[in-house]
Amino acid sequence: MFKKLFGKKEEQNTNNERGNVKMTTFKFDKAHSSIDFSVKHMMVSKVKGEFTDFDATLTGDVNDVNSLKATATIQVVSIDTNNADRDGHLKSADFFDVEQFETITFVSKSITEDTITGDLTIKGVTHEETFDIEVGGVHKNPFTGGDVSGVSVSGKINREKYGLTWNQALETGGVMVGKDIKFEASAEFSIEA
Repeated sequence: MFKKLFGKKEEQNTNNERGNVKMTTFKFDKAHSSIDFSVKHMMVSKVKGEFTDFDATLTGDVNDVNSLKATATIQVVSIDTNNADRDGHLKSADFFDVEQFETITFVSKSITEDTITGDLTIKGVTHEETFDIEVGGVHKNPFTGGDVSGVSVSGKINREKYGLTWNQALETGGVMVGKDIKFEASAEFSIEA
């Protein structure tokens, strides 16, 4: 699938060679990228939010998925759940403790056609995680005439593994905040010739 999507772009989009691997130059387009998440609240609904300040890199050969390497850095203080009090609590030591741990990072170890595996670090704790990945192919931007590509990554994270253990028992059973965080991250890149 990946070869089918990218195979015709080799000569135009890869201009740096490192050994036998042709390196594609990807430029992150933050204006067309996002990181959204949701968590169960009070056992009955979901609270949604996003991080608004983050950066991503992608390196490797656009024609060879196995050569690709990705990183992401999220500024935790940019968390936004559309409620200032809740955001303040999430930034406190009960959750992310932004005064001590300013960023969340992800560094890939391997990428296949449909999964990405790497080291996720939250609140100073690192675990290897595997998430789903969807590669959007290479397309022509009608406004700039240049080529663009993109990836979407989605998955589920157990927040308690990373020391985000605050919770409150409910009188009727269960807890106030679910332990599993579902997320989707979309990143767009322009491809420089």
